[in-house]
Amino acid sequence: MISNLLGSFSRKLALLKAVCLLIMAPSMAEAEALGATKEQADVTVGCLYPMSGRAGVLGRDSVVGIRLALKYLEHQGGPDSPRLRILLGDTKSKLSTATTLARRFLKDEGASFLCGVVNSSVAIEVTSVAASEGAFFVGTDHASSRLTDEFLHDRYFRVTNDTRQSMTAGALFIKDFFSEHLAKKPLRISYLGPDYEYGYQVWSDFRQALARFGVSYEITGVLWPRLSEPDYSHYINELIRQKPDLVVNSLWGGDFVAFVTQATDTKLFKTSRFANFEKGGDYEIFAQLGEKMPLGLLLASRHHNNWPETEFNRWFVEEFHREAGYYPSSGAQGAFTGIIAIAKALENAGTNYRNPAAVKRAFERLTLSTPEDPTGFQSSMDPDSHQIRQVMAIGETVPNTQFPPASVMLGNWHIYHPSQLEPEIKGFE
Repeated sequence: MISNLLGSFSRKLALLKAVCLLIMAPSMAEAEALGATKEQADVTVGCLYPMSGRAGVLGRDSVVGIRLALKYLEHQGGPDSPRLRILLGDTKSKLSTATTLARRFLKDEGASFLCGVVNSSVAIEVTSVAASEGAFFVGTDHASSRLTDEFLHDRYFRVTNDTRQSMTAGALFIKDFFSEHLAKKPLRISYLGPDYEYGYQVWSDFRQALARFGVSYEITGVLWPRLSEPDYSHYINELIRQKPDLVVNSLWGGDFVAFVTQATDTKLFKTSRFANFEKGGDYEIFAQLGEKMPLGLLLASRHHNNWPETEFNRWFVEEFHREAGYYPSSGAQGAFTGIIAIAKALENAGTNYRNPAAVKRAFERLTLSTPEDPTGFQSSMDPDSHQIRQVMAIGETVPNTQFPPASVMLGNWHIYHPSQLEPEIKGFE
């Protein structure tokens, strides 16, 4: 009698747990599939992006970028290229959602690759999942240099620049742009970054790069607004009070839009030069701000619609516009490159494309052309850090109506090649 009751209770408890898991976990029915069918596919790739909230535009643009990659591979890929099945999961910018989806893609859907992730703290957890499951993880839009340093594992590869590369280029830019000032006295710098992994790493990488290049500077203040901060007035007023020569900001996406919108009603941009060497020069910023985007800001991003002026970049930007009806943010090019990189590595592995060791070797020797490569340059993978080596471009906001609804784009470019940046990167390996 008691055993029957216990058995009944156990079954009910198991059923309750199963129902709770179904309610709490993201449904696989919500995960869109692109490319080959499950039956036709040689390899399954699980892509993780936010599709909603302030970071949602990066996820939605990434999906269009993946569609363009599949179209590109259909026309450019070799006859023996493995057929890819791409699963798309909405992380909602939440760590628990991202890791749940990652495990489900790997265990239930048979994925051997994970791809994407925007938020660096989420990426650190996802790369841990990939390592524990023996899967590859191709990073396309997060940037913390810790993923190719203390959190690096042999199957993680990143196909866009990281915070170390961005801030190394930023330090070189400062040494050049402020050379007359620096000849007389140190540069007074205030920093404002999001209060989590990415913001901390940008600040650390930036200071180390300034020290390496012998840039004389003084810190006038360091501010840490929380992610998705609704009101930046306190931080803006504090920056005005500090009176730095240069404000270095590492907000991104909707947070950067909100900050700039609120700062334009103050004297901040009139009293200090303002820079964001990571994501401030993303097209989504210019599109959302339109005529409200200030001129003279010193910005960079991981892809630019108006640089380089190559046939490949023009094709990518125009094809994206035809597909989506608007111009791409940098997330689109990152996702595009991620899928192309996976396909090329698998193709280079040849008949051993199911052998992880062979695929790893192919990734470490990978060279490929991307929309952000200038004429005569090809992106290549650093075999030690598993970090892509690319050209960095920093510009200044100038009037430009070629890409509406933006009325401002970057110009007055300063270009930095890996040969200028790599010695600084190598020192950390």
